[in-house]
This record gives sequence, C-alpha cells and structure tokens, in this order.
Amino acid sequence: MRTILLPGKLCRKLKKYAGKRKIVSGEVFLTRNGKGLSRRQIWAEMKSLCEKAGVAPSKVFPHNLRHLFAQTFYRVCRDVAKLADVLGHSSIETTRLYLISTEAEHVRQMERMGLIC
Repeated sequence: MRTILLPGKLCRKLKKYAGKRKIVSGEVFLTRNGKGLSRRQIWAEMKSLCEKAGVAPSKVFPHNLRHLFAQTFYRVCRDVAKLADVLGHSSIETTRLYLISTEAEHVRQMERMGLIC
C-alpha cells in the first residue's frame, strides 16, 4: 500500500467533484456504468489526449506522470531525500532513477557554469 500526499487545493477540488456526483466513499473517477476506471482505461485516455496534442502514443505511459512529477518536485526543492519520502521509496537509489539526465543536459549545465573563458 502506498500513501499519496495531496495538496489542500487538490483535496478541495476532489471533494467538490465528489460532492457534485454524490460520491461519499470508494473510487472517485468512474466509468459511464459507475465502475472504477481501470489502469487500461486511464492509459487509453492518456494516449487519446496526447495524440490530440501531437505526442506519439508510443511514448505515453501512466508511469510517465510519476517521472514528470519527480523531476518537477526535484527542480523546486533540490532534495532527493524529500523526493524519496514523497514517492514512498525506501532507497534514494530508487529515487535517483527518476532524475537521470541526458548527456546533452550535462553539457548545457557545464556551459552555463562558465568555467572556461
């Protein structure tokens, strides 16, 4: 089981959404038939949205959102230990996988440092 931390603003929006739909417990996002959305349905919806945005469907996976969150969180706080806590990882080495940079990113960073005149 994983604990998911939600910002207060998102909690308020989810409560409002659930209230309008008279959802008091259980899953919040449901199909037209009232059943919980499956991972497969969420993935299909993501692929559809990304296709409309010009992103190749072959590059779309639900876990990509977790990677995007991890990279964004780290850019803001610059603390891999805090990120590991938020993601629920017991090892910082696991968390580091989310932060791997490309060679081009490393080169750009070194150029920005301006160490060579």
